[in-house]
Amino acid sequence: MHILSISNVTTSIHEFVLLGFLCSGKIEILLFTLFSIIYILTLLGNGAIMCAVWWDPKLHTPMYVLLANFSFLEICYISSNVPNMLCNFLSKTKTISYNGCILQFYIFLSLCATELFFLSLMAFDRFLAICRPLHYPTIMTHQLCAQLVVFCWSGGFLWLLTPLTLISQVPFCGPNTIDHFLCDLAPLLALSCAPVPGITRTCGIMSSLIIFLTFLYILGTYFCVLRAVLQVPSGSGRHKAFSTCASHLAVVSLFYGSVMVMYVSPGSGNYAGMQKFVTLFYALATPFFNPMIYNFRNKEMKEALKNILHVFLWGISKGSKSLV
Repeated sequence: MHILSISNVTTSIHEFVLLGFLCSGKIEILLFTLFSIIYILTLLGNGAIMCAVWWDPKLHTPMYVLLANFSFLEICYISSNVPNMLCNFLSKTKTISYNGCILQFYIFLSLCATELFFLSLMAFDRFLAICRPLHYPTIMTHQLCAQLVVFCWSGGFLWLLTPLTLISQVPFCGPNTIDHFLCDLAPLLALSCAPVPGITRTCGIMSSLIIFLTFLYILGTYFCVLRAVLQVPSGSGRHKAFSTCASHLAVVSLFYGSVMVMYVSPGSGNYAGMQKFVTLFYALATPFFNPMIYNFRNKEMKEALKNILHVFLWGISKGSKSLV
Protein backbone atom coordinates (compact mmCIF):
# COMPACT_ATOMS: atom_id res chain seq x y z
CA MET A 1 0.00 0.00 0.00
CA HIS A 2 1.29 3.43 -0.92
CA ILE A 3 0.91 6.41 1.38
CA LEU A 4 1.60 9.75 -0.24
CA SER A 5 0.73 13.21 1.04
CA ILE A 6 0.08 16.11 -1.26
CA SER A 7 -1.74 19.14 0.12
CA ASN A 8 -2.81 17.06 3.17
CA VAL A 9 -4.41 14.42 0.94
CA THR A 10 -3.57 10.78 1.68
CA THR A 11 -3.22 8.13 -0.99
CA SER A 12 -4.40 4.68 0.11
CA ILE A 13 -4.97 2.94 -3.23
CA HIS A 14 -2.95 -0.23 -3.70
CA GLU A 15 -4.67 -1.47 -6.85
CA PHE A 16 -6.78 -0.20 -9.73
CA VAL A 17 -9.65 -1.75 -11.66
CA LEU A 18 -9.39 -1.48 -15.45
CA LEU A 19 -12.95 -1.45 -16.77
CA GLY A 20 -11.84 -2.02 -20.35
CA PHE A 21 -14.74 -2.26 -22.80
CA LEU A 22 -18.11 -2.18 -21.11
CA CYS A 23 -20.01 -4.82 -23.08
CA SER A 24 -21.65 -8.21 -22.68
CA GLY A 25 -19.74 -11.46 -22.19
CA LYS A 26 -20.30 -12.57 -25.78
CA ILE A 27 -18.96 -9.29 -27.15
CA GLU A 28 -15.95 -9.57 -24.85
CA ILE A 29 -15.17 -13.04 -26.23
CA LEU A 30 -15.52 -11.67 -29.76
CA LEU A 31 -13.16 -8.77 -28.98
CA PHE A 32 -10.74 -11.15 -27.27
CA THR A 33 -10.62 -13.30 -30.41
CA LEU A 34 -10.27 -10.33 -32.76
CA PHE A 35 -7.54 -8.61 -30.75
CA SER A 36 -5.69 -11.90 -30.23
CA ILE A 37 -5.57 -12.46 -34.00
CA ILE A 38 -4.36 -8.90 -34.61
CA TYR A 39 -1.72 -9.28 -31.88
CA ILE A 40 -0.41 -12.57 -33.27
CA LEU A 41 -0.34 -11.24 -36.84
CA THR A 42 1.51 -8.13 -35.64
CA LEU A 43 4.13 -10.27 -33.91
CA LEU A 44 4.51 -12.48 -36.99
CA GLY A 45 4.70 -9.57 -39.45
CA ASN A 46 7.23 -7.54 -37.50
CA GLY A 47 9.17 -10.66 -36.51
CA ALA A 48 9.42 -11.72 -40.15
CA ILE A 49 10.87 -8.32 -41.06
CA MET A 50 13.47 -8.59 -38.30
CA CYS A 51 14.45 -12.08 -39.49
CA ALA A 52 14.66 -10.93 -43.12
CA VAL A 53 17.04 -8.10 -42.26
CA TRP A 54 19.09 -10.39 -40.01
CA TRP A 55 19.51 -13.22 -42.53
CA ASP A 56 19.75 -11.37 -45.86
CA PRO A 57 23.17 -9.70 -46.35
CA LYS A 58 21.68 -7.42 -49.02
CA LEU A 59 19.54 -5.80 -46.34
CA HIS A 60 22.45 -4.95 -44.06
CA THR A 61 22.14 -1.27 -44.88
CA PRO A 62 21.19 1.62 -42.56
CA MET A 63 17.68 1.93 -44.01
CA TYR A 64 16.80 -1.70 -43.34
CA VAL A 65 18.55 -1.69 -39.98
CA LEU A 66 16.25 1.18 -39.00
CA LEU A 67 13.22 -0.73 -40.28
CA ALA A 68 14.25 -3.82 -38.31
CA ASN A 69 14.63 -1.73 -35.14
CA PHE A 70 11.28 -0.10 -35.85
CA SER A 71 9.68 -3.55 -36.17
CA PHE A 72 11.22 -4.61 -32.85
CA LEU A 73 9.88 -1.40 -31.32
CA GLU A 74 6.39 -2.21 -32.61
CA ILE A 75 6.58 -5.66 -31.00
CA CYS A 76 7.57 -4.12 -27.66
CA TYR A 77 4.97 -1.38 -28.05
CA ILE A 78 2.01 -3.64 -28.67
CA SER A 79 3.20 -6.13 -26.04
CA SER A 80 3.24 -3.41 -23.37
CA ASN A 81 -0.56 -3.23 -23.27
CA VAL A 82 -2.34 -5.88 -25.35
CA PRO A 83 -1.50 -9.03 -23.30
CA ASN A 84 -2.86 -7.40 -20.14
CA MET A 85 -5.94 -6.24 -22.04
CA LEU A 86 -6.55 -9.78 -23.32
CA CYS A 87 -6.19 -11.19 -19.80
CA ASN A 88 -8.75 -8.70 -18.51
CA PHE A 89 -11.26 -9.93 -21.08
CA LEU A 90 -11.14 -13.31 -19.31
CA SER A 91 -10.83 -11.93 -15.79
CA LYS A 92 -13.66 -11.16 -13.41
CA THR A 93 -11.73 -8.75 -11.20
CA LYS A 94 -9.78 -6.86 -13.93
CA THR A 95 -7.42 -5.47 -11.30
CA ILE A 96 -3.86 -4.20 -11.65
CA SER A 97 -1.56 -3.27 -8.77
CA TYR A 98 -0.52 0.31 -8.13
CA ASN A 99 3.09 -0.45 -9.03
CA GLY A 100 1.99 -2.45 -12.08
CA CYS A 101 -0.17 0.42 -13.28
CA ILE A 102 2.59 3.01 -12.88
CA LEU A 103 5.05 0.66 -14.61
CA GLN A 104 2.66 0.10 -17.53
CA PHE A 105 2.14 3.86 -17.81
CA TYR A 106 5.89 4.44 -17.99
CA ILE A 107 6.75 1.64 -20.42
CA PHE A 108 3.82 2.30 -22.76
CA LEU A 109 4.41 6.05 -23.04
CA SER A 110 8.20 5.62 -23.22
CA LEU A 111 7.77 3.31 -26.20
CA CYS A 112 5.34 5.83 -27.70
CA ALA A 113 7.98 8.57 -27.34
CA THR A 114 10.60 6.22 -28.79
CA GLU A 115 8.35 5.71 -31.82
CA LEU A 116 8.16 9.47 -32.33
CA PHE A 117 11.95 9.63 -32.35
CA PHE A 118 12.19 6.69 -34.74
CA LEU A 119 9.72 8.24 -37.18
CA SER A 120 11.90 11.37 -37.18
CA LEU A 121 15.04 9.29 -37.71
CA MET A 122 13.49 7.40 -40.62
CA ALA A 123 12.44 10.71 -42.18
CA PHE A 124 16.04 11.93 -41.82
CA ASP A 125 17.29 8.74 -43.50
CA ARG A 126 14.93 9.23 -46.46
CA PHE A 127 15.98 12.89 -46.70
CA LEU A 128 19.64 11.89 -47.02
CA ALA A 129 18.90 9.09 -49.48
CA ILE A 130 16.81 11.26 -51.82
CA CYS A 131 18.21 14.77 -51.35
CA ARG A 132 21.86 13.84 -50.75
CA PRO A 133 22.27 10.54 -52.62
CA LEU A 134 25.99 10.99 -53.36
CA HIS A 135 26.83 11.83 -49.76
CA TYR A 136 24.47 9.24 -48.23
CA PRO A 137 27.05 6.40 -47.85
CA THR A 138 29.58 8.68 -46.17
CA ILE A 139 27.05 10.39 -43.87
CA MET A 140 24.75 7.53 -42.86
CA THR A 141 27.44 5.06 -41.84
CA HIS A 142 26.72 1.98 -39.76
CA GLN A 143 28.34 3.68 -36.78
CA LEU A 144 26.15 6.78 -37.06
CA CYS A 145 23.10 4.59 -37.61
CA ALA A 146 23.84 2.63 -34.42
CA GLN A 147 24.36 5.86 -32.46
CA LEU A 148 21.06 7.30 -33.68
CA VAL A 149 19.22 4.08 -32.82
CA VAL A 150 20.64 4.16 -29.29
CA PHE A 151 19.64 7.83 -29.02
CA CYS A 152 16.04 7.03 -30.01
CA TRP A 153 15.69 4.20 -27.50
CA SER A 154 17.35 6.02 -24.61
CA GLY A 155 15.71 9.35 -25.47
CA GLY A 156 12.21 7.87 -25.35
CA PHE A 157 12.67 6.36 -21.89
CA LEU A 158 14.55 9.36 -20.47
CA TRP A 159 11.86 11.76 -21.72
CA LEU A 160 9.20 10.02 -19.63
CA LEU A 161 11.14 10.13 -16.37
CA THR A 162 9.67 13.53 -15.48
CA PRO A 163 6.02 12.51 -16.14
CA LEU A 164 6.70 9.25 -14.26
CA THR A 165 7.95 11.18 -11.22
CA LEU A 166 4.98 13.54 -11.37
CA ILE A 167 2.29 10.87 -11.83
CA SER A 168 3.70 8.90 -8.89
CA GLN A 169 3.00 11.98 -6.74
CA VAL A 170 -0.67 12.24 -7.74
CA PRO A 171 -2.88 11.51 -4.68
CA PHE A 172 -5.26 8.57 -5.19
CA CYS A 173 -7.74 7.96 -2.39
CA GLY A 174 -10.66 6.47 -4.28
CA PRO A 175 -12.45 5.54 -6.40
CA ASN A 176 -9.89 3.23 -7.98
CA THR A 177 -11.80 2.40 -11.17
CA ILE A 178 -10.07 3.38 -14.42
CA ASP A 179 -12.52 3.63 -17.31
CA HIS A 180 -9.93 2.40 -19.78
CA PHE A 181 -8.13 -0.79 -20.84
CA LEU A 182 -4.68 0.47 -19.78
CA CYS A 183 -3.08 2.89 -17.33
CA ASP A 184 -2.89 5.98 -19.49
CA LEU A 185 -2.16 9.57 -18.52
CA ALA A 186 -5.61 11.17 -18.75
CA PRO A 187 -7.53 8.39 -16.89
CA LEU A 188 -4.97 8.45 -14.06
CA LEU A 189 -5.17 12.22 -13.71
CA ALA A 190 -8.97 11.95 -13.66
CA LEU A 191 -8.75 9.75 -10.54
CA SER A 192 -6.80 12.29 -8.51
CA CYS A 193 -8.67 13.13 -5.32
CA ALA A 194 -7.08 16.59 -5.21
CA PRO A 195 -6.54 19.20 -7.94
CA VAL A 196 -3.14 18.77 -9.59
CA PRO A 197 -3.05 21.59 -12.17
CA GLY A 198 0.74 21.85 -11.99
CA ILE A 199 1.25 18.17 -12.76
CA THR A 200 -1.36 18.26 -15.52
CA ARG A 201 0.20 21.35 -17.08
CA THR A 202 3.75 19.96 -16.90
CA CYS A 203 2.74 16.63 -18.43
CA GLY A 204 0.89 18.49 -21.18
CA ILE A 205 3.94 20.64 -21.92
CA MET A 206 6.26 17.61 -21.99
CA SER A 207 3.88 15.78 -24.34
CA SER A 208 3.38 18.79 -26.59
CA LEU A 209 7.11 19.43 -26.91
CA ILE A 210 8.06 15.95 -28.11
CA ILE A 211 4.98 15.62 -30.33
CA PHE A 212 5.18 18.97 -32.11
CA LEU A 213 8.97 19.18 -32.36
CA THR A 214 9.25 15.78 -34.01
CA PHE A 215 6.13 16.38 -36.11
CA LEU A 216 7.39 19.71 -37.45
CA TYR A 217 10.79 18.18 -38.13
CA ILE A 218 9.19 15.35 -40.12
CA LEU A 219 7.01 17.77 -42.09
CA GLY A 220 10.02 19.95 -42.91
CA THR A 221 12.08 16.92 -43.91
CA TYR A 222 9.43 15.52 -46.24
CA PHE A 223 8.82 18.95 -47.71
CA CYS A 224 12.46 18.97 -48.79
CA VAL A 225 12.13 15.37 -50.02
CA LEU A 226 9.03 16.09 -52.09
CA ARG A 227 10.63 19.20 -53.56
CA ALA A 228 13.64 17.12 -54.61
CA VAL A 229 11.38 14.40 -56.03
CA LEU A 230 9.52 16.91 -58.18
CA GLN A 231 12.82 17.82 -59.80
CA VAL A 232 13.45 14.22 -60.81
CA PRO A 233 12.43 13.39 -64.43
CA SER A 234 9.21 11.44 -64.60
CA GLY A 235 9.77 7.70 -64.53
CA SER A 236 10.04 4.72 -62.23
CA GLY A 237 12.48 6.47 -59.88
CA ARG A 238 10.12 9.39 -59.34
CA HIS A 239 7.15 7.08 -58.88
CA LYS A 240 9.04 4.95 -56.33
CA ALA A 241 10.09 8.04 -54.34
CA PHE A 242 6.54 9.38 -54.34
CA SER A 243 5.18 6.00 -53.24
CA THR A 244 7.68 5.77 -50.39
CA CYS A 245 6.98 9.30 -49.18
CA ALA A 246 3.21 8.85 -49.40
CA SER A 247 3.26 5.65 -47.34
CA HIS A 248 5.53 7.17 -44.71
CA LEU A 249 3.42 10.32 -44.47
CA ALA A 250 0.28 8.19 -44.11
CA VAL A 251 1.74 6.45 -41.06
CA VAL A 252 2.97 9.74 -39.61
CA SER A 253 -0.41 11.43 -40.08
CA LEU A 254 -2.41 8.60 -38.54
CA PHE A 255 -0.09 8.11 -35.57
CA TYR A 256 0.48 11.78 -34.80
CA GLY A 257 -3.18 12.66 -35.25
CA SER A 258 -4.31 10.14 -32.65
CA VAL A 259 -1.45 10.91 -30.25
CA MET A 260 -2.15 14.65 -30.39
CA VAL A 261 -5.78 14.07 -29.44
CA MET A 262 -4.72 12.17 -26.31
CA TYR A 263 -1.63 13.87 -24.92
CA VAL A 264 -1.51 17.54 -25.92
CA SER A 265 -4.22 18.29 -23.32
CA PRO A 266 -4.16 15.26 -20.99
CA GLY A 267 -6.51 16.77 -18.44
CA SER A 268 -9.11 18.11 -20.87
CA GLY A 269 -11.62 15.42 -19.95
CA ASN A 270 -12.20 13.70 -23.28
CA TYR A 271 -15.01 11.19 -23.39
CA ALA A 272 -13.94 7.78 -22.09
CA GLY A 273 -15.30 6.06 -25.20
CA MET A 274 -13.28 8.32 -27.48
CA GLN A 275 -10.18 7.83 -25.31
CA LYS A 276 -10.46 4.06 -25.66
CA PHE A 277 -11.02 4.20 -29.40
CA VAL A 278 -8.15 6.59 -30.08
CA THR A 279 -5.78 4.69 -27.79
CA LEU A 280 -6.79 1.41 -29.39
CA PHE A 281 -6.02 2.89 -32.78
CA TYR A 282 -2.43 3.95 -32.12
CA ALA A 283 -1.68 1.15 -29.63
CA LEU A 284 -3.01 -1.77 -31.68
CA ALA A 285 -3.86 -0.72 -35.24
CA THR A 286 -0.69 1.19 -36.15
CA PRO A 287 1.73 -1.61 -35.12
CA PHE A 288 -0.43 -3.97 -37.20
CA PHE A 289 -0.46 -1.84 -40.36
CA ASN A 290 3.06 -0.39 -40.20
CA PRO A 291 4.82 -3.53 -41.50
CA MET A 292 2.56 -3.56 -44.55
CA ILE A 293 3.00 0.15 -45.22
CA TYR A 294 6.73 0.43 -44.60
CA ASN A 295 8.04 -2.92 -45.75
CA PHE A 296 5.74 -5.20 -47.70
CA ARG A 297 5.59 -2.69 -50.58
CA ASN A 298 9.39 -2.78 -50.78
CA LYS A 299 10.75 -5.01 -53.56
CA GLU A 300 13.94 -6.04 -51.74
CA MET A 301 12.04 -6.77 -48.53
CA LYS A 302 9.42 -8.84 -50.35
CA GLU A 303 12.14 -10.95 -51.98
CA ALA A 304 13.84 -11.51 -48.62
CA LEU A 305 10.54 -12.52 -47.00
CA LYS A 306 9.84 -14.95 -49.85
CA ASN A 307 13.25 -16.55 -49.31
CA ILE A 308 12.57 -16.91 -45.59
CA LEU A 309 9.16 -18.44 -46.27
CA HIS A 310 10.73 -20.84 -48.76
CA VAL A 311 13.36 -21.94 -46.24
CA PHE A 312 10.73 -22.26 -43.52
CA LEU A 313 8.44 -24.41 -45.66
CA TRP A 314 11.39 -26.50 -46.84
CA GLY A 315 12.37 -27.13 -43.22
CA ILE A 316 8.84 -28.19 -42.34
CA SER A 317 8.59 -30.57 -45.31
CA LYS A 318 12.02 -32.06 -44.51
CA GLY A 319 11.02 -32.54 -40.88
CA SER A 320 7.74 -34.23 -41.81
CA LYS A 321 9.54 -36.58 -44.19
CA SER A 322 12.05 -37.58 -41.51
CA LEU A 323 9.19 -38.43 -39.14
CA VAL A 324 7.66 -40.68 -41.78
